[in-house]
Amino acid sequence: MPAKGALLIRHAMIYDGSGQAPGRGEIAIEGDTIAAVGPSLGIQAGVEIDAEGLAVAPGFINMLSWANESLIHDGRSQSDIRQGVTLEVLGEGCSMGPWNSTMKKEERDLQADIKYDIEWTTLGEFLDYLVGRGISCNVASFVGATTVRVHELGYADRPPSPVELERMCRLVRNAMAEGAMGVASALIYTPGFFAKTDELIALAGAAAEYDGLHISHIRNEGDNIMEALGEFLTIAKEAGARSEIYHLKASGRANWDKIEGVFEKIEAARAGGLQITADMYPYHASSTGLDSIMPPWVQEGGHRAWVDRLKDPAIRKRVKREMRVPSTAWDNGWLSAGSPENILLVGFRSERLKPLAGRTLAEVAAARGCSPEDTAMDLVIEDDSRVGASFFSMSEDNIRKEICRPWVSFCSDSGSLATEGVFLRSQPHPRAYGAFARLLGKYVRDEKLIPLQEAVRRLTSLPAENLRIRGRGRLAPGYFADVVVFDPAAVQDHATFRQPHQYATGVVHVWVNGVQVLKDGEHTGATPGRVVRGPGWRRTVC
Repeated sequence: MPAKGALLIRHAMIYDGSGQAPGRGEIAIEGDTIAAVGPSLGIQAGVEIDAEGLAVAPGFINMLSWANESLIHDGRSQSDIRQGVTLEVLGEGCSMGPWNSTMKKEERDLQADIKYDIEWTTLGEFLDYLVGRGISCNVASFVGATTVRVHELGYADRPPSPVELERMCRLVRNAMAEGAMGVASALIYTPGFFAKTDELIALAGAAAEYDGLHISHIRNEGDNIMEALGEFLTIAKEAGARSEIYHLKASGRANWDKIEGVFEKIEAARAGGLQITADMYPYHASSTGLDSIMPPWVQEGGHRAWVDRLKDPAIRKRVKREMRVPSTAWDNGWLSAGSPENILLVGFRSERLKPLAGRTLAEVAAARGCSPEDTAMDLVIEDDSRVGASFFSMSEDNIRKEICRPWVSFCSDSGSLATEGVFLRSQPHPRAYGAFARLLGKYVRDEKLIPLQEAVRRLTSLPAENLRIRGRGRLAPGYFADVVVFDPAAVQDHATFRQPHQYATGVVHVWVNGVQVLKDGEHTGATPGRVVRGPGWRRTVC
């Protein structure tokens, strides 16, 4: 029985994360832990919260977060905390360690609006660094397959030698022992694109030794999505690794009808014994960089080599030709978008170019009197960056179909931002402010695609189980007190592509490790976030 000084949430409609129907009851929090859950606990508490008419759930888990830098600048994690997210999972392909001295210099040189000193080397040190600065959310991370490749090979398009591959695997093992969730790849981007299947099997196998998850932005989400899915399943099988697909989608109108075949292939693999899951964000536009519309060969050697090549007229001519021609060799984001009108420019480093944020590539090309292809190359050169962009290349109907799959969890694929200061200097994808509220409001409440208890399960216990996280993802005695109280009738996203800096509403209270970080819809300023470590933590590195 909890002590008299516990926090008590009364009159709650409790969605415990299991997927079972909710029940009216009470929740007692003592310290950082859920002390009791029941219809009527019969205790007097030091603090009582009346949750009449509200839903109470475990804190939500963001399966793909890019809050790495945003949390360094502002640990409050405002845009996600205000949606009930209590755990940010980082590391899609590239992670914040392990880094060598060359990698640290490159990271410093490419910093944009957010500037910071690099005071860590390994991934575990980075996570401890974040918590040491003070953050409102919990954090976890995968180790990036691209990161360990760059650590050993730089940006070369070649396979690792056996010795180099063993060093890469050792880096994965070290990261797993530090608490990484597993190993993550992002295979449309260089230099991750240069990794062959056998290399990925070896890295996934190293993570699997620690029961780590292999998670991947697969090699193609467009014309060759079925072949890319086949490679992904081969890696899972050969490595003996539980595996997840990042932000499941079929890009390009010509590929939208392939999503049913994707479902069938995944479900057949699951029926055959492979542990396969996926995650998604509920928007019909992706967000990436203009690197995704140019062939990988032009990017070999890293950012500086790419920019220098784009200044060569002969190379530009070849790049332009390959952007326009379908190919099985790479995932051509230019063709998936269908038109430069479907590419919205959102992120620049240069003060001179920042006013272009929020305009389409077609609009900017017309204003400059250049072809869209040449404009894209010019912008990369002028901004000395990959130039952030949103691509309107997906189907709303497919989004609905994906939401209905019981093995799909959810993500923002974005940073956790604030409607103030440095964050206003860029034009992010609205998913940074609205992914989770949009799911609960538009697709669950309004369109009734899935019951609320199922949505909560897939925001909480499903990702927690996939990540092998102990003590989170449920409202149950002994679990950490990551708790969200929200109004199912009012939860709503407000961010749009043209006006993204707008907080979601409808989340009333949030606790992280038993400390209230959101009260009556406003941030308290508390920073009780911790590192959440994966299944290999403290194991001996072999």
